[in-house]
Amino acid sequence: MVHIPADIKKQLFSYCLEYLEQKRSSLRSALQMAREAVSDDGKSTAGDKHETGRAMAQLEQEKLSGQFLELEKAQQVLDQIDPSAENTKIKLGSVVFTSNGNYFIAISAGKKEIELAIFFIVSPNSPIGQALINSNGKEFAFNGKSSAIQKVI
Repeated sequence: MVHIPADIKKQLFSYCLEYLEQKRSSLRSALQMAREAVSDDGKSTAGDKHETGRAMAQLEQEKLSGQFLELEKAQQVLDQIDPSAENTKIKLGSVVFTSNGNYFIAISAGKKEIELAIFFIVSPNSPIGQALINSNGKEFAFNGKSSAIQKVI
């Protein structure tokens, strides 16, 4: 096993916060562009083309608003995690080391490498998150493959 820093949970938690902030920032930019498209289309006199462009821009705004709501839900999940807490049972906020990978149960944020160790950041509602949480603490099965749980923080 690779050396794992004592503050690994805090590092993973900080990464999740940065991940959400980056997504929030790009959504703000996209929303601003969609608003400008609606506004600019308002100056057009091209008839049907004008209405189609405006409707598409409004649909884009609605889609982005939905994505903002998802980000807020993810933020609420992170707000429930105490990165300084030590866990013995697998639950939201746990860092789980297994024979087939390392996991941080928080939000769906992909993977993060920290000091040569790769961590998969998964939602507790994801299939792998559920498999870990519902495990017996010694092993779990996912996609027909059994893995030993080596450590829980």
